Amino acid sequence: MQRRDVMKGMGVAAAVAASGSAGQAAAAARRKRYVAVGVGSRNRMYQEALWGPHKEHGELVAVCDVNPGRMALVGKRALEAKAAAPKPWLAADFDTMLAEHKPDAVIVTPPDGFHHDYIIRALDAGIDVITEKPMTNTAPKAQAILDAVKRSGRHIRVTFNYRYSPFRSQVKDLLMSGEIGDILSVDFHWLLNTVHGADYFRRWHSHKAISGGLMVHKATHHFDLVNWWLSDMPVAVSAVGKREFYTPEMAKRFGLSGAHERCLTCPEKAKCSFYFDLAADPGLKALYLDNEKYDGYHRDQCVWRREIDIEDTMNVIARYAGGTTLSYSLNAFNAWEGYTVAFNGTKGRLEHRVVEQAMVAGASKQTGDDAITTRIIPMRGQPRDIEPWTGAGGHGGGDAVMLADIFDPNAPADPLKRAADERGGAASCLIGIAADKCFETGLPVKIADLVTGLNSPDWPKMPNHIDPVPMPARTDQV
Repeated sequence: MQRRDVMKGMGVAAAVAASGSAGQAAAAARRKRYVAVGVGSRNRMYQEALWGPHKEHGELVAVCDVNPGRMALVGKRALEAKAAAPKPWLAADFDTMLAEHKPDAVIVTPPDGFHHDYIIRALDAGIDVITEKPMTNTAPKAQAILDAVKRSGRHIRVTFNYRYSPFRSQVKDLLMSGEIGDILSVDFHWLLNTVHGADYFRRWHSHKAISGGLMVHKATHHFDLVNWWLSDMPVAVSAVGKREFYTPEMAKRFGLSGAHERCLTCPEKAKCSFYFDLAADPGLKALYLDNEKYDGYHRDQCVWRREIDIEDTMNVIARYAGGTTLSYSLNAFNAWEGYTVAFNGTKGRLEHRVVEQAMVAGASKQTGDDAITTRIIPMRGQPRDIEPWTGAGGHGGGDAVMLADIFDPNAPADPLKRAADERGGAASCLIGIAADKCFETGLPVKIADLVTGLNSPDWPKMPNHIDPVPMPARTDQV
């Protein structure tokens, strides 16, 4: 029975257990202790994991943030989950928190531009790190993180939950199997609609100094998928980008007088279909609107503001060490949400398309299922549709599988090697960082010119570019 047959029949999580070593070391004698820095919407996933399915494996003992109101909300939610409320610490007391609680790991989920500071301080304190993607948002910060890993001997887990979505894991499995031979090129196009896409222009993500723009904050997911799907490292990037939709000029073309400060106080909210009622979502109201008095952060800033400095339209060409080339695009104002990706190999082509039912980030109500199609087209052969692997929960079922891989001490070996460390974290964000540099200079960028000491992760084995491949069938035999 082949690996993919096992996975299809048993589900991804069970298949990994079947293909890994039968039952690794017994559960740790005590629950691991975690602290978290940054308790915005992205941290909820880790809170709920440690208060729910993984409460036997770990505990959230402390949280750290600049906003005391949000930390109080975490304490309230913990008690509602019948868990001990984590001790709150202001960001200025981060090092004191580490010294007092002596955690096994720090969960890092503040805005992207601040990741590096907490990551490095935790590593230098001898503590491992679990961080949201992107690992960081500039090349100097990436270099500082790699240097800290080297001198501390500790490591980073970068939580790329897209790798764990069953249908994306299935794509990796198909590529590993050699169905289309070795991969010569990839065409990858990601579409954000005007619900999810617009939301990046309301938040801190709209400032490149904090987020790195969508090339870093959002596309790091996609670049990591390609790196992992190919089991390869990027070496050079060329890119162009622009902001043309989310502008004051476009607001006027839509019949508005122009940009305003925020939706809550907008005098033209009745005319603007991009109006976002922050008070209407209980979760976002509790997390942001009720606590903005502490830090002045407005979660509902106008998407047409002139001071926005990120792009909404981006195109990238990347070259890989093994010779594969990637053509990628990201647009933030499309009519539907999702992506299409095609792998062109020496034995055929794999086409994979996902139409997502994306909602506003962090909103309480997340509904809808992804529409997934995957097709193998042999060279000069008949196409065949592949029944997609599916799962339940966030990110197509990927979140639950990833959280088990992180927190469960009995997690089995993973033949797809979906866990990412600082090497994978750097390799993905550096493509976006290089693209941002291309936007500024108009010149191609080599990854080796951005950082030193970046080694390749321990990737799963893929078909190589050397072994013989079968001659395609004659056209008169197809």
